[in-house]
Amino acid sequence: MNKFSGIDLHSNNSVVVVSDETDRVVYQRRLPNDALQIRAALAPYRPELVGVVIEATFNWYWLVDELMEDGYQVHLANPAAIRQYEGLKYSGDFTDAAHLAQLLRLGLLPEGYIYPAEERPVRDLSRKRMQLVRCRTAQILSIENLLSRQTGQRMTGEVIKHLSDEQVNALGFAPDVTLAMQANLAVMRTLQEEIAILQKRLMERVQLRPDYALLKSIPGVGPVLATTIMLETGAITRFADVGNFSSYCRCVDSRRESNNRKKGEGNTKNGNKYLAWAFVEAANYAIRYCPQARRFYERKKRARNGILAIKALAHKLARACYHMLREHQPFDVKRCFA
Repeated sequence: MNKFSGIDLHSNNSVVVVSDETDRVVYQRRLPNDALQIRAALAPYRPELVGVVIEATFNWYWLVDELMEDGYQVHLANPAAIRQYEGLKYSGDFTDAAHLAQLLRLGLLPEGYIYPAEERPVRDLSRKRMQLVRCRTAQILSIENLLSRQTGQRMTGEVIKHLSDEQVNALGFAPDVTLAMQANLAVMRTLQEEIAILQKRLMERVQLRPDYALLKSIPGVGPVLATTIMLETGAITRFADVGNFSSYCRCVDSRRESNNRKKGEGNTKNGNKYLAWAFVEAANYAIRYCPQARRFYERKKRARNGILAIKALAHKLARACYHMLREHQPFDVKRCFA
């Protein structure tokens, strides 16, 4: 008889459940997050085990990789798309794991994408670079605020990046204010050095890839955006059509309607936040360098507003990227803005 396994993964333990074709639980136990113990628990059922479902939590890499290397058919469950019956009086880790196994048996499991293990490090390196850039921006904004409070004047971020200690001392602020500003500058400079190191490594890894060159053909898409879009997209073939890709990029409106009236919204955070950022950035740059994109933006802006116009342009560019990557063709401005 076929068996199905569901694993409810937590930060420090995993609940492993194995059930049969009638949803009868034949094994259930809470185990520490140790690959050897989890593999030993599944081993007696391996010949009959159709698949193992693991919830896509923040720490799924190690368990998925271990089980896949051991030859198991592993499925990554998308927790945002799984809804149990709301009238249940009790649910817990064991019932959640059993529910995952049941969904697999019924063929109703909403699956997440298992990004190839060999590609994850460079993608995570790109995300680390973005994290450091945000930290650097926080330091720049803090310096801007200090200057505004003390002088009522503003200084651009580009000027702040090149401030020296001598220039800060020459501003004539109180010693404590000067020390605070120098602390921000010291952290900012350290972050700049680390960002430069990560950027150099990323360029070494992605510059020779065909998809990277294709994405750079889009007006306003430079090395950083091309790298982010390529690494966060992964294999374009995993998206059945352009609508799925646009939704994954958070370029599609989340809206529920009935009788032509809005009744609410869905989960607006479904999708990839890094791709959402990248395409909005690409749209902002495209209106500077591409006349057709600028005209599209102005037309949408007159009809609605600037924010929605940027989102509409981001959607356009996301759809263009999908077709470019599927067809291995560079950006065609006429096709995009026909």
